[in-house]
Amino acid sequence: RYGARVGGARWGAGGQVARTTGRVFMTLGGTDFVCSASSVRSANADLVVTAGHCVKNGTGAWADNWVFVPGYDRGRRPYGQFTARRMFVTGAWARGGDDSHDIGMVAVNPRGGRHLAEVVGAQDIAFDTARGRQTHGFGFPADLPYDGENLVYCAGEVRDDPHGQTSDQGLRCDMTAGSSGGPWLSGFDPVTGYGTVTSVSSFKYSDDRGTMYGPYFGETARRLYAVAQRS
Repeated sequence: RYGARVGGARWGAGGQVARTTGRVFMTLGGTDFVCSASSVRSANADLVVTAGHCVKNGTGAWADNWVFVPGYDRGRRPYGQFTARRMFVTGAWARGGDDSHDIGMVAVNPRGGRHLAEVVGAQDIAFDTARGRQTHGFGFPADLPYDGENLVYCAGEVRDDPHGQTSDQGLRCDMTAGSSGGPWLSGFDPVTGYGTVTSVSSFKYSDDRGTMYGPYFGETARRLYAVAQRS
């Protein structure tokens, strides 16, 4: 039963999610970091969705040297890497590091004359969806017991933040740092690897390492997407 498991498992079924999910490499304040992200359907065919803190350090600096590597697998970069053209975060994240709006979107440069969505495809994205749905979360956790080299997933029903600190939902999942920004897919089909992105991995409470929280994609996320997908 999916819902009973906390541990992240290596995703070995391939499909679209193995192409559209990737690792992010960047520099923030002079330090190198890794995150996760996903290609999503967009007007510009170049859009990546991730966590806000994978793009901008809250009220602080924007990331430098930002690169998306879709389909990353044990060091292999089968579709190359895509550099950032324009980066976006929600106003609430940029002004105050608000975890309820820890959402980032990046328009990447085409590679070899081809747009990201032409190279690897794209997942659907949706806003104002029902809460508490069965969800699959994907990412590249890099801290122990993981090493960042494999695509990992967790699955289960999401629940509202019991602390009431955010409007986020929580997914039982032991993925670690590096999985931030990885896509949460509703209506996920494990055979095709397609789903609809309705959140991204954002944070954990220090006293509960078994639950990952992700921002609810509501009106704020919809407005961010409206701008980013046409940039």
